[in-house]
Amino acid sequence: MTTETTAPSRWTHQLITRVRAADAARPWLWDGALTACWTVAALVDASGGWRNVARHPSVPAGLVVVLSLALSLPLYARRRRPTTVLAVMAAAAFVSEASGAFLQAAYLQALPLFHIALTRPPRRLLWAFVLLMAPAVTGALRFDGETWHIHVTSALWAYLGVALLGITVRSRRDHTAGLVDRARRLEVERDQEVRLAAASERARIAREMHDIIGHNLSVITGLADGGRYAAAKSPERASQALDAIGTTSRQALDELRRLLGVLSAPDDAPSAARAPQPTLADLDSLLEGVRKAGLPVVSELPAPLPPLPPGAQLTVYRVVQESLTNTLKHAGPGATAAVRLVAEENAVLLTVSDTGTPSATAGQGQGLTGMRERAALYDGTLDCGPLPSGAGWQVRLRIPTASAPVSAPEDSRP
Repeated sequence: MTTETTAPSRWTHQLITRVRAADAARPWLWDGALTACWTVAALVDASGGWRNVARHPSVPAGLVVVLSLALSLPLYARRRRPTTVLAVMAAAAFVSEASGAFLQAAYLQALPLFHIALTRPPRRLLWAFVLLMAPAVTGALRFDGETWHIHVTSALWAYLGVALLGITVRSRRDHTAGLVDRARRLEVERDQEVRLAAASERARIAREMHDIIGHNLSVITGLADGGRYAAAKSPERASQALDAIGTTSRQALDELRRLLGVLSAPDDAPSAARAPQPTLADLDSLLEGVRKAGLPVVSELPAPLPPLPPGAQLTVYRVVQESLTNTLKHAGPGATAAVRLVAEENAVLLTVSDTGTPSATAGQGQGLTGMRERAALYDGTLDCGPLPSGAGWQVRLRIPTASAPVSAPEDSRP
């Protein structure tokens, strides 16, 4: 039953769409066909039928033909210049009414009136009705006597109906155009949101890759350098360095696999599979790996560890990791580091310092930018700079214990 009722409607809609497309592509074809049709009808009426309604049947036939053409041929330009067309037709209608011919072709003035209501400002309709009603009133007063109002009223209602039809079509068209415009704006906004989300995701992935690869490569480099120096004097220590390099490499690969696995997982994957790693509980293993790389690290961690959301724990871990990585790369030989984590009343304070000599480019790398972004994500603050003594570098991170992601929920990401 539904198919039977909707199929004709669908066919009608397709037909209307095709007709509109053809009209938009070749407007002259439709305008010419309509003008030719009404011109033939007007000339047929001018051949003698006009006398059936004429008040003065003795009007010259030549004048009737001229008036019929003047009331039909201008229709070709009704869509481009409806007001001009109506003025020309109104002049012919005035002669028709004043002479008593009362040609029915005068009602063709409804066509330019429709286009005035459809495309022109509303005030144009006032002038249009003046042009339309002046001939009708003139003919009615001259030939209809006391019943003049009947002719005027019928013409007035006919033209009012046409004007209201044009206004209705215009309102529906404007409403549809507004909906289309709104849909386009929403589509543009959605595209912008998608691009912003993609850019944010690329930045997050780049930050994770930087932290994972940069830190582990720095540790591996330190281990390799230490193993090279130890190979000649202590083969056993060189073997330990190689074992540490293998362990660090495997840890880096595991973290990369976990990151890529989460990125390729569907959005409805279980939250446990998307839990961020590592956490504060992994700080000890991180510090141990740095010590094996040759950097002495003193740590002060509270027991139990502060109750932070998983994403905030990841932020603390990455800040420690990045800070120690920078120390390995820039602090120089003989440097030491200290990591201190303090649980305050409403926040957690992390301090990572070293005794090395700050490089000229300290504080300008992408790693520090990533640390600041992580801190801001959880409403935290991060300060870094040289120690007051001038020897050494310090990173201070403060994160509220009840912190929640300010933008994207990173606590559900690696």
